[in-house]
Amino acid sequence: MHARILFKGTVAAVAARRIRNILGPVAAKEGWKYSAREVKLLNTASGDTVKIGDVSYQLKAPRNPELVPVNHIPESMPQAVAQHLRWIMQKDLLGQDVFLIGPPGPLRRSIAMQYLELTKREVEYVALSRDTTETDLKQRREIRSGTAFYIDQCAVRAATEGRILVLEGLEKAERNVLPVLNNLLENREMQLEDGRFLMSAQRYDKLLQEHTKEELDLWKIVRVSEDFRVIALGLPVPRYKGNPLDPPLRSRFQARDIYYLPFKDQLDLLYNIGQSVPAERVSQLLSCATTLCSQESANLGLPDFPVDNLPPAIKVLDLFPMLSAQQLIQRLYPYEAMLGKEGRNAVEGVLSRFELLDGNRQSSPRAVVRVEPGHDTHTGQAAVTLNIADKNITFQVPAGPRPPRPPNSSPAFVSTPSHARLLAEMMQSHLVKDMCLIGAKGCGKSVIAREFAEMLGYNTEQIMLYQDMTARDLLQQRYTLPNGDTAWRASPLVSAAQEGKMVFLDGIHRVNLGTLAVLSRLLHDRELALYDGTRLLRWDRYQSMKEELHLTDSELQDRCIFPIHPSFRVIALAEPPVAGSSSQQWLNPELLTMFFFHTVKPLTKSEEAAVIHGMTPNVPNEAVEQLLHLTHNLRRTNDPTAQSLASSLSTRQLLRICRRLSQYPEESIAHAVNKACLSRFLPSLARSSLQKNLADCSIEEHTDPAAEQKQDHTSVVRDGVLTIGKVSTPVYSPDEKMKVPDVLFYENAQHMMVMEDMLKDFLLGEHLLLVGNQGVGKNKIVDRFLHLMNRPREYLQLHRDTTVQTLTLQPSVRDGIIVYEDSPLVKAVKMGHILVIDEADKAPTNVTCILKTLVESGEMILADGRRIVSDPLEAVARPNVLAMHPDFRMIVLANRPGFPFLGNDFFGALGDIFSCHAVDNPKPQAEFAMLKQYGPDVPDAVLQKLVAAFGELRAMADQGTITYPYSTREVVNIIKHLQKFPEEGLANVVRNVFDFDSYNKDMREVLIAVLHKHGIPIGAKPTSVHLAKELPLPDCKMTGYWSINQGGSPRRKLLCPTESHRIDIKGPVFLRVQGYPLERHESRAMSFTEEHAHWQIPMNEVNIVCDVTTANDVIFVATCNPVTLYSMRERADTLHCIELYDVFPRTISGVWQPFITVAALGSPLQGQVVLHEEQSNTVLHIDLVTGAVRRLVLSPVKEEEPVRKTSSWWNSKDSQAGYRMCREFAHKNWLLFYKADGNQLDVLDVLEGQVHTISLPIKLKSVFLVAEDRWLLTESKTDRKFLLTKPMHMGAEESGVCQLHTISEEAVSTGFGNCTVMEPAAPQEVSSEQLPNENLSTALGQKIVSPNRLVCDTNTYASVVVGFPDLLSPNEVYSFKRTSPLTEGRGPDMFFGSSRRTGPAKRVNCVSLVGANQVVRALPQKQVPLADIYPRDITPPMTAAYLEVTDLNSKKVKYIPVPRTTSMSPYMAWISKVSDTDVVMAPLGTGGVVTVDMAGYVRLWETGLDHLQRSLLEWRNMIGSEDGRPVQITIQRDSGHDVTSPKHGKIDPVNAPHVGGNQWAGGTGGRDTAGLGGKGGPYRLDAGHKVYQVSQAEKDAVPDEVKRAAREMAEKAFKQRLKEIEMSEYDAATYERFSGAVRHQVQSLRIILDSLQAKGKERQWLKNQALGELDDAKIIDGLTGEKAIYKRRGELEPELGTPQQKPKRLRLLADISGSMYRFNGVDGRLERSMEAVCMVMEALESYEHKFKYDIVGHSGDGFDIELVRCEKVPKNNKQRLKVLKTMLAHSQFCMSGDYTLEGTEHAVKELAREEADEHFVIVLSDANLERYGISPDRFARALTSNPQVHAFAIFIGSLGDQADRLQRTLPAGRSFVAMDTKQIPQILQQIFTSTMLSSA
Repeated sequence: MHARILFKGTVAAVAARRIRNILGPVAAKEGWKYSAREVKLLNTASGDTVKIGDVSYQLKAPRNPELVPVNHIPESMPQAVAQHLRWIMQKDLLGQDVFLIGPPGPLRRSIAMQYLELTKREVEYVALSRDTTETDLKQRREIRSGTAFYIDQCAVRAATEGRILVLEGLEKAERNVLPVLNNLLENREMQLEDGRFLMSAQRYDKLLQEHTKEELDLWKIVRVSEDFRVIALGLPVPRYKGNPLDPPLRSRFQARDIYYLPFKDQLDLLYNIGQSVPAERVSQLLSCATTLCSQESANLGLPDFPVDNLPPAIKVLDLFPMLSAQQLIQRLYPYEAMLGKEGRNAVEGVLSRFELLDGNRQSSPRAVVRVEPGHDTHTGQAAVTLNIADKNITFQVPAGPRPPRPPNSSPAFVSTPSHARLLAEMMQSHLVKDMCLIGAKGCGKSVIAREFAEMLGYNTEQIMLYQDMTARDLLQQRYTLPNGDTAWRASPLVSAAQEGKMVFLDGIHRVNLGTLAVLSRLLHDRELALYDGTRLLRWDRYQSMKEELHLTDSELQDRCIFPIHPSFRVIALAEPPVAGSSSQQWLNPELLTMFFFHTVKPLTKSEEAAVIHGMTPNVPNEAVEQLLHLTHNLRRTNDPTAQSLASSLSTRQLLRICRRLSQYPEESIAHAVNKACLSRFLPSLARSSLQKNLADCSIEEHTDPAAEQKQDHTSVVRDGVLTIGKVSTPVYSPDEKMKVPDVLFYENAQHMMVMEDMLKDFLLGEHLLLVGNQGVGKNKIVDRFLHLMNRPREYLQLHRDTTVQTLTLQPSVRDGIIVYEDSPLVKAVKMGHILVIDEADKAPTNVTCILKTLVESGEMILADGRRIVSDPLEAVARPNVLAMHPDFRMIVLANRPGFPFLGNDFFGALGDIFSCHAVDNPKPQAEFAMLKQYGPDVPDAVLQKLVAAFGELRAMADQGTITYPYSTREVVNIIKHLQKFPEEGLANVVRNVFDFDSYNKDMREVLIAVLHKHGIPIGAKPTSVHLAKELPLPDCKMTGYWSINQGGSPRRKLLCPTESHRIDIKGPVFLRVQGYPLERHESRAMSFTEEHAHWQIPMNEVNIVCDVTTANDVIFVATCNPVTLYSMRERADTLHCIELYDVFPRTISGVWQPFITVAALGSPLQGQVVLHEEQSNTVLHIDLVTGAVRRLVLSPVKEEEPVRKTSSWWNSKDSQAGYRMCREFAHKNWLLFYKADGNQLDVLDVLEGQVHTISLPIKLKSVFLVAEDRWLLTESKTDRKFLLTKPMHMGAEESGVCQLHTISEEAVSTGFGNCTVMEPAAPQEVSSEQLPNENLSTALGQKIVSPNRLVCDTNTYASVVVGFPDLLSPNEVYSFKRTSPLTEGRGPDMFFGSSRRTGPAKRVNCVSLVGANQVVRALPQKQVPLADIYPRDITPPMTAAYLEVTDLNSKKVKYIPVPRTTSMSPYMAWISKVSDTDVVMAPLGTGGVVTVDMAGYVRLWETGLDHLQRSLLEWRNMIGSEDGRPVQITIQRDSGHDVTSPKHGKIDPVNAPHVGGNQWAGGTGGRDTAGLGGKGGPYRLDAGHKVYQVSQAEKDAVPDEVKRAAREMAEKAFKQRLKEIEMSEYDAATYERFSGAVRHQVQSLRIILDSLQAKGKERQWLKNQALGELDDAKIIDGLTGEKAIYKRRGELEPELGTPQQKPKRLRLLADISGSMYRFNGVDGRLERSMEAVCMVMEALESYEHKFKYDIVGHSGDGFDIELVRCEKVPKNNKQRLKVLKTMLAHSQFCMSGDYTLEGTEHAVKELAREEADEHFVIVLSDANLERYGISPDRFARALTSNPQVHAFAIFIGSLGDQADRLQRTLPAGRSFVAMDTKQIPQILQQIFTSTMLSSA
């Protein structure tokens, strides 16, 4: 008791401590004398008496002396113990039962045993555990020769025989088990199951006076001995974990507090043990221990120090006086491993107070030098020599039967300095106590333990512990003998104890502590009482009992008493406890007393490298270097995300990677790391963190898609050798052919790559784990893999209720005998089959973890006592052993961890013992190829659409936008359906997959949007075809001739001189080609129109599109403010852009507007373009692949004169005529340039690099290249036309010169002989190819074959010049005349009034499609006959332009509206210079055009009639034939009558409907008569019995009044709700603006929260129930007739004493500074932040018990402006809107300045102080950190300043790449940049899902 008094901190205590320290060395050895209670044994005549102090007890001779404890009393008994014994004796004399209560440790038990030894009483000892039932206490049934007998258990035996019942661990027993003893304790009475009744001695003796003993026996009354007592040992529960005592039970005991021995007694004890240890050190150690047991340390949350372990520790210190005390304390009390930061500091404070922080000064043992057999061979000792402080010390330790092995001689163990040190320290502990190794998974605990056992020559026994393990599984299990009798079989642990093996308890952190308690007596005292009454005693106690009682071994064994071998030792292996967590803090005060602890530190880099090189000698060096660099980077950080990644890269996993790399050195490390971490399925934050760390360690992923394509991914079996890709293996020849799977499998590259990968690992001997979403083909891949290798498989499907028994053996009863059926696992092990374990994540991880020993060491113990071993030699030597077949392998399949599967984290628990493969949905090409094989007749277009749509849905699932990951399985099912029923529409069939989501509104909207985007017309009706209305064309008339003047006088034939020179090339400059994702939308989702796709080019709103051109399927778009060039493929999903801002600065002089034309070059220069700027005549050659830009200088003589200042773009005169480029033959790689009003042509040949200049005698207005060698020129001012003919090759010398011919135009003679001259109109477009003959004939309405050209001008819809330009005879002109010519310029704009420009636009939007026989023009609205197109009551739509399509085949013209752009550019006048309409246009393919409007919206149109018809047919097929016909059900009966002969049958006069009967005409379903749907009639005859159908559309429509009623109801409820919360409708609309924007994210977050809540409430198995399902483990108890043998699911009550589940704590730090308000106009950042705040408030509504959140703003006014307090969160929309309004108002009126950093630091500090499960801080900021002089490092430090607080920063995109630079410097996964403010809510959602909810 001294310790208690001393530590109250009084003056007396301080004085006492001083005296003790002064007198310590002097007084210690003699001890202080004070009046002692003496324990005397007196021999008197009436028998022996024991006297303690003044209390004496009369001894009786025990009937079973072997049950009396021996050797428990120490030589010198401390005073305190004598006091306790005296008290127990008093109670014993009073006949009261006692309860010894006190802190954990063996002291209470030892006192009880000492008392029993003193008083020579027999003991019945029971260690209670949570598995104890009343049968363990009262009576258990056993079957003997077919009959069930009751066998008395400890309580009944003790009561009848007069023994003492010792119950240890009352707090462990489940509630309501111990009350069975209540009556026995109080009245000494108990009713037994077999009908007997126990009665107290007094009553029995009374009855015996009146009745005979025979009568009482007949009444089954049994006397309870008067010597029966109960001693209960327990811990005080609130302070320790466990069940509190039941009040009625508690009242029946007398309690005694047995605290640790007083300081003085303890000190004496320790001095005796450590004779050679300085007394001062002993007292320091004890003081420290006592301090850590005080009440104050318990308040700090520190577990009690195991004082009882000090004696063995001092023993070690006695041998090794130079050992550091700090290290010794670490072994007793591993505070670094089990406590958090505060706890560690507190403990180190205590250590330094008692001068024990000597870890650095004192040396620790370096290594084990040698191990030799002990001198005394038979006792199993070994002499171990350690090197410590440069001295060798030799000492004797227990050892195994085999000869010891010198250290470092094992080939399978690579020694490193830290392991050598650890082994030496373990040797010291091994001398005195059992050990526990603590270390992260995969760090080599098992290997070290095995090496340790080998060194000492031990046989080992590895026992895998799992969570549901019961005390019986640990000690003894029941089984049946062949005759049906029940018996008990010792567990491996017990047999190991008798044989003196070393036992590894693997996974001690998993087992429930209530179960482990049964081992405490074995570990402390080396004694054990088993269920069948067997007792195991410590070796020396067994020997002394043998001598005292003069019994032989066999006699003792008959009495069920066995010795425990002196060499027996236990090493427990455990993962480190998680400080502060309720579930994983397994290291409690009780466990601390059982072991010495050694932590296995992670290896240093050099040591790990040594291990790797030792195990895999030929692995490439730099690979190891990079791997270790990465791993140690991850292990060093205190970021939990990185820590979790590091745990996937344990030493074990690194060895596996290196084994593989040494075999396949060409593989990339990044691939191996991604595989080991399963990066494909990591939450997005962890994934980005991993990528960043990989990049930091310069480990790149070398994926070259092109190379991947080239590789051979097929499987071949040739001459008995299977080859997949590049890996080969011989095909297996199995015994059981029928177990080889055979499955329908279509090969595709991606799955074959996975298989090749699997084969590599398989050949290395690994077990495989395949993880993937549902439906990606895991089972198919495995089955195909095994089929190719010809391996038989065993299949196990796991589920929620899988138990360890179902995994290994299935017990069943046959003829009263328990028979065990082998599970597939055991069969596979025996036969060498492949075991496929499916759905591994559905089973609890505590069950699946028993696979670990099987995979690692090839050992496993089965329930029937057999064991699996990997060494066949061992199997031969021992009975009951199965050797593992060398071909046995496991392939485990699991879904990915996390939402929405919510399985158990199989990968997290066991991932590092398997080689992991992530199986993903196939990539688009692979998936397409595979689907093609499933549906060979399904059109490719349909497959493409499905693949694209599902690809996008999967990407959305990865980002967390939608929750369900759509997989290949779903697509395959759609394709199978379409293959079988091709006439059903795709739109209907996809509903088979998506109808699951049809009731979730948000989800449905997302899905429909995606399907529509990819052109799957879900929801469209076959009737919704909206093509433009066709108007008739005027008749085609011949309007005149063009005659080309040949020959004649030389005046008419003009020769044009040419000269050639090389072009001057400047450059190249390399500019960046940026790729952007392209959101391509199919336009025909809801209705069928001419437009078939559209997308937006990413350009800013001041930019202006000025040209579009196409080459095959590539579209090039040029913009001119700034100059940028975009290229995209018609069907691709990316777009490339090159900014030419540096080449064309925005202003050369004054305001200057570049105007760009692009020409796309052809083969061999595909993908390259020539860009021409009109005013400066700049010609650039651009390669869009490399980004090379070269400038081509055409005329070297005069450098272009600078543009004059006067050329401002609002001048009314076009002050300077521009240069033009003709690009008709750009695909032949030559172009022509001319200047308006100029007189020369420059022909540029790009390939030859030559310019040919042709001088002309006329001034040019326009040039049309009608053929390669014939060009049509028009003269400026007069519009006269000339034809220039040139030799084909200009460079040729003899070719002569170019000739210019005038063309005279004559009108058709009117018949009066006078010829009118045609009025020349300048052509707008002349086709450079001729119309095909059939098109020409159709257009002119006569059969004709002739060269021709299509000419368009303002007066006609189209003209055909027949014979031009090849025939010299007069060419006839046929025209479709307009009623009024088209006018130039655009009409007044409805937004901006009239337009200012005069003069023609630069782009004539007119395209001739000769293949489709069409001319397409883009016209402004005013030039379109709207009255003819739209009915009078319909307002025409807002359009950018109309496409006028003149079709010469059908002689029709139609006007297609082009939708108006969403945004209007500020540069109206500039745009109107470009084009008369808001679009520019180019032909695309043969039957369509592409338009781009000024805002960069690209639309693709189909105009050609045959194209349209084909597409419409496809579209209708996709919708399917819902033609409104009723579905008729027909049942075909084979009626057994033959068809006699067809006849018409009788006609029924009243025409009643007839069905069958072979009689009437006009029936249905009959045989021979005429009718419908029967068999064999002569013809169908419908007698009009048809119900006329309402059309489908009408049936589907809901009547209007119903819709109206529903709408009114909703409105009424809405208004009512607003009234309740006093919110105006205007406010409601405002709030809806923010809330609506994030509704989707809120929805998906709430879904995840709900499902996590449901997962947390999943019910557990409750065992020992009287009803439910039969518990396999209790099947024998069932045989014997017990009741409580069932288990059922129920809510598991949390264990008492476990900490309460605290909510998670979140603080959102929103930026409400002035800049947010200022820039809100630019990118809406403030509104987005308000949306994000709104999202947090809505998503967490009603989850306040799980998440406590508050929202704080920061601005120039301060860093903690309160918006939402956590105890007062807004409950409804009005309160939430108020928060949003506060944000807006504050940012409008606050001071400027930025407090992001201070706000973050403050929030992290403040949150860390609060009690919570986890802490999160999310910072929203548009911080321009550099502007305020804050270095990103400081901000990074603020984010990671406290490891308990997870802090994240979301930066709102700032200028240039500043945000990206910032993100690179901040820790990975902690910072996000939202360049587009729309991403803020998404990023927030991402943070939520991947961190907070991962552990919720």
